[in-house]
Amino acid sequence: MDAARRYLLEGLDDDREPSPDALPRLTLHALEKIRMSRPRERILGNLDEMYSEAFERAKATGDASQMAALDFAYRREQLYFEILLDIREAMERRP
Repeated sequence: MDAARRYLLEGLDDDREPSPDALPRLTLHALEKIRMSRPRERILGNLDEMYSEAFERAKATGDASQMAALDFAYRREQLYFEILLDIREAMERRP
């Protein structure tokens, strides 16, 4: 059991860089080095594009209930993404 515990927790309190030939492991050190790659504008732009296309299809068919549902869903998803992006940015600023 102690060997398993050491194996699973290895590197959590270790500030040393892993050797270049070491296999990648999902450790706290590795997670701290991961950068968020997509900027806020790109994520929200993709959301806008996706819902705009769906909204235009509903508009072309004259489906008012679908347009209303899409409008609500877009605003809800935009709010969720903005909250998540705020959390992501706060985590990136963390020392």
